[in-house]
Formats: sequence, structure tokens, C-alpha cells
Amino acid sequence: MKNKIKFIDFCSGIGGGRLGLEKNGFECIGHSEIDDKADNTYNLFFNDYNNYGDLMKINTSKLPDFDFMIGGFPCQTFSIVGKREGFDDDRGNIIYGLIDILVKKNIKYFLLENVKGLVNHDKGRTFKIIKNKIENAGYNVYSKVLNSCNFGVPQKRERIYLVGIRKDLDNHKFEFPKGKPYNYNFEDFIDEDNLYIFDENNATFQRYLNNKYNKDKYTIDEILSWNNIVIDTRQSDIRIYDNIFPTLRTGRHGLLYVKNGVIKKLNGYESLLLQGFPKEISQKIKNNTNFNNNGILSQAGNAMTVNVIEYIVKNMINLLNL
Repeated sequence: MKNKIKFIDFCSGIGGGRLGLEKNGFECIGHSEIDDKADNTYNLFFNDYNNYGDLMKINTSKLPDFDFMIGGFPCQTFSIVGKREGFDDDRGNIIYGLIDILVKKNIKYFLLENVKGLVNHDKGRTFKIIKNKIENAGYNVYSKVLNSCNFGVPQKRERIYLVGIRKDLDNHKFEFPKGKPYNYNFEDFIDEDNLYIFDENNATFQRYLNNKYNKDKYTIDEILSWNNIVIDTRQSDIRIYDNIFPTLRTGRHGLLYVKNGVIKKLNGYESLLLQGFPKEISQKIKNNTNFNNNGILSQAGNAMTVNVIEYIVKNMINLLNL
């Protein structure tokens, strides 16, 4: 890399995007986040209190110059688990705030992330509108749905990634990384100190096991004999995953896994590891009474997967000769 690239982390959450850029040698000079709890975690991880706040209220003339924008703009308005209100929800308009900053600061490059549902929202019209507005602002836009499990973490997580390159800087050589399926060791993401033991006699769990969909499918003894098997209970159903977790989400706190004859609940520390956060950062929340386990699970569910961001940006550096 010729010169250190400076970036601002928008809709920063707890900093998954930031870590992916820093792993490529980029320098963060500020962030923007309106959720105080997420920002407290961000401050713990990075000791960075330079929060510009609500990006829709930022005076862009007061922002320092920077080269690269990273942002995971709100996904609830486009998600299949949300109401999919899109631009009818104020959060859906945040993309316009980001485009405004791109133009006024004449940013060279950006990387935005959203849920896969954005692609087909309103029969594809929403995504087309967003892409056209960015292109009209002077950028070539490259987009692709990538799955986190192809980038070194045991989590099925499909997200749409948008790479933007200012048209005067684009050599048209950018390609998204392909990744490598299931290239990880499941054990590396499990916390040996996890004390969140799940009682297999739990009434709700037993009801799921014995409902019309699952009756005589699994016995408790059989389940306890499994190892590195993930159990997801939702919508009166039990879903089984071998050596991989389903998508972490803000409202999904009931993921279980079987290890050495014990069913355990996924904890906040493990959820950070599943999003690619390094252990030396993730362990800052362990035994920290200022941070609630369910709160961290929610924040991890909203985060970007560090590894995916790292690989995309690595391709940008190599193919664009940054």
C-alpha cells in the first residue's frame, strides 16, 4: 500500500468493519454511531471516543478529510425478519445521508454492507434505486452476496456487499474474493469457560422435541451423544447444524450447542468470535460486569463479519493498486 488510507466508520456498531480495514493497514480517524450501548462496547474495544454521532445530523464541513467510507447501514428495513418497509422507514433513508457525505467529502472508495434481503426488496427496485443514486454521484458500484462461512468462521451469514470506487480512480479490475468453504476449526470458536448450561428438561425444549414435527425424531440421550452440533429452536421447530451456526441476529439469543455430553447456550464472547473478532479484543467483555451477555449477543448479531471485510479490502488493495 502506497500511503496509509484514512477512513471513518459509519453506523459503526461495535466495530467489525473497522477491524477488517485495520487488518489491512488502514487508519480509523473517527466513527458515527447513535446506539449508546453499542458505542460503549466500541469504546471498550478501541478506546476511541471520537464519535460524530447521528450521521444524518453531521456537519460535513467539520469532518476531517478521509479516503474511505465503511458503513453497515440499518438492515431492519430490508430484512426478511423485519417488516421490509424499506424507504418508508426513516432508517431506510440513512443510505441517502451516506451518499451525501460521499459527495461532499469527495471520498475515493467505500464499502457498505446490508442484509441479503436488500437485493430483492420491492422486487429489486430498492436496490436499483440505491445503486443508481450512488452511480450518479460519481462512483462505479460492485456488489455481491457473500457468506461468512466461506471466510474462516463457522456461521452461515449471507450479506450483500457494495464496493464503490470513484469513477476517475477505477481501473475496472476489482473482483470480490471467492473465499473457501468451511475453512475453520469449530473448536477455536468455543469458550471452554462457558458456564451457560442449558437444562435439557426445559419445558419449552421438551415441547419442541415432542410436537408433531419432531416426535420420535430425537431422544435426549441421542442429543447428548452429539459433539459440535448446533441446535436452533424457533417457530416450534428444532433445527440441527453440524459444525456451524446459523445467522446471528439481534433477537436470536437461544442458540445451543452440544459439547462433551452437555448442552450449552452460545454466549456473548463466542458470538464475537463467530463474527471474526480477535480473542484479545473479545475477551474484554468476559467477566466484565459492565456488559450484559444478552446485550453482547444482540450487538454481535448486528455486526459485520471482520474476515469478510478484511478479504474484500485486501482485494481492493491488490487489484486497484492502492
